[in-house]
Amino acid sequence: MSGEAPTAEALRLDAAALNVFLAKAFPEAGEHLPKVVEAEPGRVLLRQAFASRALRPGGLISGPTQMSLADSAAYALILAHIGEVAMAVTSSLTIHFLRGAKPGDLFAEGTLLKLGRRIATVDVLIWSESRERAAARATVAYAIP
Repeated sequence: MSGEAPTAEALRLDAAALNVFLAKAFPEAGEHLPKVVEAEPGRVLLRQAFASRALRPGGLISGPTQMSLADSAAYALILAHIGEVAMAVTSSLTIHFLRGAKPGDLFAEGTLLKLGRRIATVDVLIWSESRERAAARATVAYAIP
């Protein structure tokens, strides 16, 4: 990567390339790895297949599961723009739980807020029922080496 900041107008990795990279980077996750469904400039959509192990007492999808998906969405979105930089790391994650996430596949839509040379910030909306009934919203910042 050159000294210039990457731009949000161009992708270096599409959805298929992101899924291949994530599977190689996190082989222990296996079938539990979220899948990148869509990747476009400034936006990604991920789907986490439902697993009963993600439920908390009360039958809702747990907060840690939602936080993990938010982090994965931010990571995928940033990599889509900067390429295969495995050492990009979360520097902060703030999440607001808006309502209980009912059992089912969990979706996360990441939107790029800022992409700098050293820090990237992503807004992530999470839902299980419908996008209009979001379960959580997170802001995730990543440090880029």
